[in-house]
Amino acid sequence: MMVLLATLMIGSAQAQNTTNPTPRTITVIGQAEQEVTPDIIYLAISLKEYFKDSNNKNKISIDELEKQLYNAAIKAGVKPEDFTIQNVASYKYEVAKKKKDPGFLAAKQYRIKVSRLDGLNELLEAVDAKGIQYSNIDGFEYSGKKELEKQLKIQAAKDAKERATYLTEALGEALGRAMSISENGYSDYPVVQRTYMAKTAMNEMAMEDSLDIDVKKIKMAHQIHVTFLLQ
Repeated sequence: MMVLLATLMIGSAQAQNTTNPTPRTITVIGQAEQEVTPDIIYLAISLKEYFKDSNNKNKISIDELEKQLYNAAIKAGVKPEDFTIQNVASYKYEVAKKKKDPGFLAAKQYRIKVSRLDGLNELLEAVDAKGIQYSNIDGFEYSGKKELEKQLKIQAAKDAKERATYLTEALGEALGRAMSISENGYSDYPVVQRTYMAKTAMNEMAMEDSLDIDVKKIKMAHQIHVTFLLQ
């Protein structure tokens, strides 16, 4: 009886291996990419208090400088919620020994969200130049990123199926259903070719007449890895 049972079990296992062999598959990578121009730009601007005279009197306060910057930003079309304070700090004002020590002066860093750069000169020129420590581009975004990512994934999936189809046909095979799908995406954000450094109390050079910033496009790309059965 035990010999007969063992024989039946071996026969059953052999039948399963015959009816369910290891599936034959093909794995391909579909790709899709597109370049877009950033339509959201973040500016970083730092303001600091300073004295108008050499005797450390008549201080230009950070509140006054902030009001100048805020009003100029709103006039340029910036929404109030897109004008934010990133940091508050203080710094020591260097003075000669005979002059009164003014102590620490306040400084603030701001982040301003804009949709274009052609009005940046006018915005900065509305602020007392000696109160500007620096200004530069802090980041970029594309408002249609989410929808574009979706479309790129769809295109990459279709590209994967097209690749798998012509490869299997070239080998005289037939393409079956997809067994597994994985994705990988990336965005190549632009690099600002030139940043703007405004004059400060230590730098009395004239402010530039124009701001020449070359913003590269964002390249967004997606890859879809798909494994198909071969029929």
